[in-house]
Amino acid sequence: MISEVFKTVDKVRGRACPLVQQAVWFLFLVTLLLPATGSATDVRQRARALGIIVGQYEPGPFNAITDVAGVKVGHRTLVRGEGSLKPGEGPVRTGVTVVIPREDVWHKKVPAGFFVLNGTGEMTGTAWIAESGFLEYPIAFTNTLNVPRVANGVISWMIKQYPGIGITDDTLTPVVAECDDGRLNDIQGRHVSEEDVIAALNDAKSGPVEEGAVGAGTGMIAYGFKGGIGTSSRKLPLQEGGYTVGVLVNANHGRRHELVINGVPVGRLYESASPRADSLRSEPHEGSIIIVIATDAPLDSRQLSRLAKRAALGLARTGATARHGSGDFMLAFSTANVIPHDPHEPTYTLTHLADIYLNPLITATVEATEEAVLNALTMATSMVGRDDYRVDAIDLDRLKTILADAIRY
Repeated sequence: MISEVFKTVDKVRGRACPLVQQAVWFLFLVTLLLPATGSATDVRQRARALGIIVGQYEPGPFNAITDVAGVKVGHRTLVRGEGSLKPGEGPVRTGVTVVIPREDVWHKKVPAGFFVLNGTGEMTGTAWIAESGFLEYPIAFTNTLNVPRVANGVISWMIKQYPGIGITDDTLTPVVAECDDGRLNDIQGRHVSEEDVIAALNDAKSGPVEEGAVGAGTGMIAYGFKGGIGTSSRKLPLQEGGYTVGVLVNANHGRRHELVINGVPVGRLYESASPRADSLRSEPHEGSIIIVIATDAPLDSRQLSRLAKRAALGLARTGATARHGSGDFMLAFSTANVIPHDPHEPTYTLTHLADIYLNPLITATVEATEEAVLNALTMATSMVGRDDYRVDAIDLDRLKTILADAIRY
């Protein structure tokens, strides 16, 4: 087959001027690279750019978790190899994503809380968050079997930042959350190294956040479409506190027929050209989602745990049902207060928002979570992984047609 393609390309080149010949070869080479990365002409857009407006509150400037001042996000994406699976070698479709709550979070800890909607999965370090009520290091996302290596990477990075750890200072139990990318990736290979984690942490930045099939989202599948990293934010009006809520998700959950967008049963109305993708609904794989919520509202651990629970409502609005085999973990932190690492005085002061003023933050969390999941879907690109297993991204033109038809009727 490839040899026939070469013959065709040569025929076209033979009839063209040198400049056109070069262009033909360029397009041919790009075409050869498409299976692992999706279509070069498939321009992806975030949900809001497609006219999908979620909720009542406006997003922040980046519509991302990084709209909360001081929060940084970093990715390391690993895509290499193709064809049949060779356990331990490839093909590789995986990565790591990190969230740094703020500069020097070790000495300036952030209040934190979490919620487990369904526990068929893992988010390490949550026992200490439950006990202490704070978070003191970055959060890392990766695939299921890579958790120990990624934890090692976080530990190595932390020790370099704070050389006294484990000697003159306390030790740490990193927060590493996982989703299974084994349908596309050689998950046994545990290809994310300590160096990859350190690179993601060193490269973490504020501003726009890359979404879709990047970092830990590289091998993810959501609602039978290509999934991955998504983010969104909400900025409350001044009369409701003026606070910001930002959400970042790693979406690897749901079945095709479950997907709902702005109340429209898109999954059931969607006409897929890929029967294999549709067959995902009958697979035993249940999937998972990790959700991290950041806010600059002055909340304590108890309140942040309440906020983390509300992320489940935003997830449900997209059709998820938290299936028996899914791992659905939500973690929330606040940058408004500083919990000192080694206080010199026996007491310190924290600002605390009264519970009766939580409602706008609850709504903002639900909205940002819903939109973050949609962004993960609309920004992801189609991918071919191990054993030539292909997962298509949701077709944006088809999506717009479905939503327009729903509005019309």
